[in-house]
Amino acid sequence: MPNLVMEYSSSVDERVNVQGLLEDLHQVALLSGLFDVGSVKSRALRCHDWLIGDEGNSVDFIHISFELLDGRTPEQKRELSRQLMAELQGQASHIRSLTVNVRDMDRECFQKVIN
Repeated sequence: MPNLVMEYSSSVDERVNVQGLLEDLHQVALLSGLFDVGSVKSRALRCHDWLIGDEGNSVDFIHISFELLDGRTPEQKRELSRQLMAELQGQASHIRSLTVNVRDMDRECFQKVIN
């Protein structure tokens, strides 16, 4: 069930291989050993409009949101976050703002339909 969403400023397209980075971040999740491989989903969302502080849209960014069903230990989530950031820094250290947020989803509120 885990979902990796990579949001990035449109200026990143010119400076980073977005598809390659997404594939490598996806591999980090797959190799973490925390999830059923077939359940990991990753996608990239290009942002055309954004503001950061008082610099407006002059600051480029990549933000990783990683949502997973609750049940992992804080240490497991921290290590996943660290590994995702290491991959992000390895490929996009020249992007000014890099962030990763790993968060639990409420199992009782999550709904899923597979056809």
